[in-house]
Amino acid sequence: MLTAWCALLAVEAHAIGATEPAKEPVVDASACMAASEARDADKVLTECGALIDNTKVARSDRINALIARASILITKGEADRAIADYDVALQLDPTLADIFNARGELRRKKGDRPRALADFATALRLNPDHASARSNYHALAVELERLGAQMAVAGRPSFNCATVRRAVEKAICADPELANLDREIDGSQARVVREAGSAAAARGLQREQDAFIARRNAEFGRAGYDLKKAMQDRLRRLNGADGY
Repeated sequence: MLTAWCALLAVEAHAIGATEPAKEPVVDASACMAASEARDADKVLTECGALIDNTKVARSDRINALIARASILITKGEADRAIADYDVALQLDPTLADIFNARGELRRKKGDRPRALADFATALRLNPDHASARSNYHALAVELERLGAQMAVAGRPSFNCATVRRAVEKAICADPELANLDREIDGSQARVVREAGSAAAARGLQREQDAFIARRNAEFGRAGYDLKKAMQDRLRRLNGADGY
């Protein structure tokens, strides 16, 4: 009787074991990491891509695979795809200051300055000692301030359009492109005079500008006179061949 009972327990135990789900095999991430260390672009895309698409992969391995693939995509000039990989990595672990900074650098290169600034700020919040993020944040903040100042005067010349009487000045006021050119000429003129080596040199530079203005006023409206070209030529002369 006891032997029969033991046999029954053995059968039941076997049946229970048969119905228990098998443990998922551990996914090996070594091939992806080896490809990343070797900077083997093709293998990174295949080996790491396989890890990224496998939901059974450990979170840390998946994050490393995403970062490795993003690095390769950057070298291939595929910034949008690299940003997408960083997005997923940060969803998996929103404490990665380095990745916020790296994503910010990509966004800045793409011209997405507001979101780049936000990424740099988040990186600094996560790691106040992050030197690269601090440098990036400061540089971009200064750039945005400068762009904001430029936008505030965009389409406005160096003079008050409400008081002009000359036809050429009215034409400049009516054309945002000409207005911007006039403001750039005025700014460049102020710079070259300020940087002149002597008072005599500064006076000579101012005489050149006065002559340009007098010629512009006199020739505007005459056949063959191109105001835009004349202004562009003057700006190039002030800035020099190197542009500043």
